[in-house]
Amino acid sequence: MSKICVIGLGYIGLPTATMFATHGYNLVGVDINPKVVESLKQGKIHIELEHEMNELIQKAIKSKNFIIKSKPEDADVFIICVSTLLNEKEKKAELKYVISATESILSYIKKGNIIILESTSPPGTILNVVVPIIERVISIKDVYVAHCPERVIPGNMLKEFINNDRIIGGINKESSQKAKEIYESFVKGNIYLTDATTAEMVKLMENTYRDVNIALANEFAKICEDLNINVWEAIELANKHPRVNIHKPGPGVGGHCIPIVPWFIIEKSLNNANLIPFARHINTSMPNYIVKMLEEEIKHIKNPVITIFGVAFKSNIDDISETPAIPIIELLEKKNYQIKIYDPFVKKFKYNLSSLNDAVKDSDCILIVTDHDDFKSIEINKIGNLMRNKILVDTRNCVDYDKWKLNGFKVKVLGIPEKEKNKNE
Repeated sequence: MSKICVIGLGYIGLPTATMFATHGYNLVGVDINPKVVESLKQGKIHIELEHEMNELIQKAIKSKNFIIKSKPEDADVFIICVSTLLNEKEKKAELKYVISATESILSYIKKGNIIILESTSPPGTILNVVVPIIERVISIKDVYVAHCPERVIPGNMLKEFINNDRIIGGINKESSQKAKEIYESFVKGNIYLTDATTAEMVKLMENTYRDVNIALANEFAKICEDLNINVWEAIELANKHPRVNIHKPGPGVGGHCIPIVPWFIIEKSLNNANLIPFARHINTSMPNYIVKMLEEEIKHIKNPVITIFGVAFKSNIDDISETPAIPIIELLEKKNYQIKIYDPFVKKFKYNLSSLNDAVKDSDCILIVTDHDDFKSIEINKIGNLMRNKILVDTRNCVDYDKWKLNGFKVKVLGIPEKEKNKNE
């Protein structure tokens, strides 16, 4: 088997196609967006990825081993890497892209093909959605079908694609084994085989674990403020225990998966999913908590100007997927505060972005939402001189707040009560 057709050339599909194209396979990459297709044909990457991955993608395209098209064609293996959205009103998975991608390959499926779904999906998607579509044109006994969920994080994709363990679940043992043989071409981590529905659930469990853990950390932050305890110190010490791994609190949860996929579990087991929706509630309520915390610091200022530092959902990337910055900004706008935004990584955003100097000029308060490393090396005195009032609210505990205080800033950090800070001065 030498030819693979990847459907969907987004954050997962494009790097996945590249990995196969650079490991011995002829690759056809398909995307229905004509702008994406034209851009890639010209060697221009339409998404922001780390430098090493960008270089590998361009190398693959220039090698002529990676062909970009708007429609699928005959292949030995079809890999579906399209988005799975959340229906916000019903809190259920929206599988329209998975369905349309599967339907798009029906004219090309033949006996012996391998069809792999990488898209994050609710348990049962392979058996109840993908397989019935395939059976319109061929007996399921004549093809191999499997689920192989991605396990990478933006900013470190190349290393994780190669070194992370993978889970592969087929509709039968033969399908699992056939899919494994494909991924073994570049995966150096362990590859574990299971059934398709279990593989779907495993991916959801991985993301949900992190969502629940972050919710616990956020609740700890609130409680520690009540009890005059530094939550960051407490978490660090608790994590010295060999079986404890408490995550970090923050302004909410963002990204392509963590804020979304817990709902895929909830929809499948409404009677038994109790902790998971409550964790979702805690994390989605954090922007409200942050705004109240901010208001306490600026309550003495008339017509305050707020500068947001960072709108990406995590540090040192440009990805704004499900970022908590948006609900925070929306809440501040409802209160008629003037908002200015600075992010050294993000180039496109639904709100206007400013340079560092323009963002802090005549501002009253800096609100750190994303923990970019750049914020640690900012010339504090220089930006302080541009501000009307010197207030810093840090939702990530990502800067040396003692240095900011030495430069005349009043500082508030999520999870650190004012009394506790004064105690250590």
